Amino acid sequence: MNALLRNAYKWPKCTPASAAAFSTAPSLWRKGGSSSAKARERERSVLKLHQEVNDSLDQLKDSLDHGESASRAGRATKNKTTFSQKRSYQMFEVLVNARVNKVLRELGDFRDRQEDWRAFGVNNQLQLDNAIGLFKKALDTSFAKATDGGRISRSDNPLFWNLRNSFVKGDSRGLSSELVHSFQTFLMKERFPDAINELHRQIADLRFPYEWYPATRMLQRTVHLHVGPTNSGKTYNALKALEGAKTGIYAGPLRLLAHEIWSRFTAKGKPCALVTGEEVRIPEGVDRWFHSCTVEMSPLNKPVDVAVVDEIQMIASEDRGWAWTQAVLGIQAKELHLCGEDRVVELIQDLCARVGDKCIVHRYQRLNPLETMSKSLHGDFRNLEKGDAVVAFSRVALHKLKAGIEQATGKRCAIVYGSLPPETRAQQAALFNEPNNDYDYLVASDAIGMGLNLEIKRVIFESSSKFDGNKVRNLTIPEIKQIGGRAGRYRTATAEITSAQQGADENAVAEKKPQSNTGWVTAFDFRDLADIQDAFQREAKPIETAGLFPPANVIERFHTYFPPRTPTSFVLTRLRELAQLSPRFHLCDFDTALEIADVIQPYNLSVADRCVFLNCPVSFRAARDGQSNGQREALQAFAKCVAEMGSGHLLDFDCIDLSILDLDEESRMAMFNNPGYLQSLEQLHQIITMYLWLSYRYEGVFQSQSLAFKVKEIVEDRITEFLDKLTYVTYSQAKRRQAIRQAAERHRKTEEQLLGEEEQEHLQEHHEEEAEEPILEIVDELDPEEILGQTQVVIEEEGGAEDPEPAPEPTPESEKNQGSG
Repeated sequence: MNALLRNAYKWPKCTPASAAAFSTAPSLWRKGGSSSAKARERERSVLKLHQEVNDSLDQLKDSLDHGESASRAGRATKNKTTFSQKRSYQMFEVLVNARVNKVLRELGDFRDRQEDWRAFGVNNQLQLDNAIGLFKKALDTSFAKATDGGRISRSDNPLFWNLRNSFVKGDSRGLSSELVHSFQTFLMKERFPDAINELHRQIADLRFPYEWYPATRMLQRTVHLHVGPTNSGKTYNALKALEGAKTGIYAGPLRLLAHEIWSRFTAKGKPCALVTGEEVRIPEGVDRWFHSCTVEMSPLNKPVDVAVVDEIQMIASEDRGWAWTQAVLGIQAKELHLCGEDRVVELIQDLCARVGDKCIVHRYQRLNPLETMSKSLHGDFRNLEKGDAVVAFSRVALHKLKAGIEQATGKRCAIVYGSLPPETRAQQAALFNEPNNDYDYLVASDAIGMGLNLEIKRVIFESSSKFDGNKVRNLTIPEIKQIGGRAGRYRTATAEITSAQQGADENAVAEKKPQSNTGWVTAFDFRDLADIQDAFQREAKPIETAGLFPPANVIERFHTYFPPRTPTSFVLTRLRELAQLSPRFHLCDFDTALEIADVIQPYNLSVADRCVFLNCPVSFRAARDGQSNGQREALQAFAKCVAEMGSGHLLDFDCIDLSILDLDEESRMAMFNNPGYLQSLEQLHQIITMYLWLSYRYEGVFQSQSLAFKVKEIVEDRITEFLDKLTYVTYSQAKRRQAIRQAAERHRKTEEQLLGEEEQEHLQEHHEEEAEEPILEIVDELDPEEILGQTQVVIEEEGGAEDPEPAPEPTPESEKNQGSG
């Protein structure tokens, strides 16, 4: 259990004093103000638990750190573990009790934050102490329900459910944030009379989200559901229907896909608008046009003939599923074409039946065979073959791989990832697809799994684990199948972009017969091959629920039933607590929205403006090496600007430091050994992206849009310049992969022990308003042997960083000698 165990490693042996410190009895009892038998009994039980934890910690550490690595097949079986789920919950309770004390100290006494406490109905220190004691008793009750009664569901035990899920997803930081919001909810809960509580429940009734789109419900739509594996032609057929219409919409998961469809339609002379969070291009001189957009930007108030929504399986995403649900229920199209995996069929059929839409399912088979290989590349680039694509999950890793491949093979290597400028990306893809040049190989991010036009013979996974923005985890079965499925040389629908630009016959691709070339999938390192092989032998679970997030009008209406100074984060937490859902829906993640709400709370914004900011593309992940989080400061500055209607010129914001772009070439060369330089560029790029996003929502405030685009282009050039200078050090990269595997395995065990039977498949998360892949993964180091003189892999942890526990150190020679798994 990664975060739990790293905290546990630091715990001293428990004593009676430490048991008293962890006790959840009210503070007055702990100070000796009461001889309550209940307090003494609680202290004895906590002490007993601490002794049991002490006796078992070494066993747990040994089982997690030095246990035999199991394949996914082994993970699927219910093996007997050292700790029962009940014991896991008890250990989790110890951590929560320690964390809640820390959180309450950080919130401060009444005299320190009188105005804030009064907003929650607390008027003096005695009331605050009593509330803290009662909240800790509520925590006791919640954990008793879980450990003794097995009541752990969201409906039966919401406090435990929220705490557990926040810890699994966000480790200690996520748990701390959830404790703050849970305490705020606890404080306010008793302030509302029954009549107001009933109104709250009525507004929080989200069981019928299709009623949010009355104009769409007036239509009799036909829904065409195209399902099948990758390289089966499902998206191609949907896009052909879109091309044949007079008006239509394409909605995809990534900016790069929206751009490719926009390019395709523009090349064919069809007027098309490009609409993403940070870029809008509207055709001029025409009355009607097609829309190519990211799913979040789907126009819901525009009647069209045909709409295509791609990667429909992402409707189950914890973060972005609401956007697919919104598109399915809200787009006003006579024909709605949904493309994705077979496991979503039953859910879509049920949603169509609920709203009276006709649903037609089209099933597809792969156009060529796909096989997994019995051997990996043994960590040796010399085992690459022409037409191979190596997949990695950060831009640093991609550029290092590119340098290593070119150095080892003497051949050129193309590079493709989502945040490359569109023209560069198209050029790199064309170089790789052209058979008569020296570009034999490709390194690419997992964005290739979303349908890019690349003629790949073999897909090679550099790792079977990735950092997803919150944690390091194993790739899921759908992710592996979708990325690996790109192997094979049958061209995708987007190949018509090139055909159209060259004046080729529109039916050329449609008439092309499937090629017999088999696609192959393997791993770079033999340690990852078993996971890849096993994923292709198993089926992912059917998708049972669609994601929901309350729309702005629901949040605004809900907000009106609270006192004026009530924090928006509490309103959201209360809405989450009371939300009633149909069994076919689940609430999407609130964490980022809650954190944004807290950051902008001090500023005098309307509720409508606050709802706009809740969707702003911002990442609060703490910067490494003690750097401040510039995005938080920028968000505060932007919110203040909107609240005060101040100057929104790009150069007027102190938080936007452009001095890093003034470095001359010699100074930049000197910075290439400094990882902080790259992180500063990445942070500046993210802040400029935030500014552009807001410039489309507040045109009269953020008026430097053209300048912001120019700055963004310069920053991207500087980032590319830095990445092009990276080199590949075999040993340090093997250590990096080892650290990723260790962190992913710890997270898997955390989920297994805390979620138990409820453990769910993660879905592939592509965050629309961010780059499609991070510059740095959580364990990336920039040539550590050259910079530090030794190999060191850092795993991020609250309050600093620490080395992972010792593990066998891989070497290139040992990789070669160990076989292929």
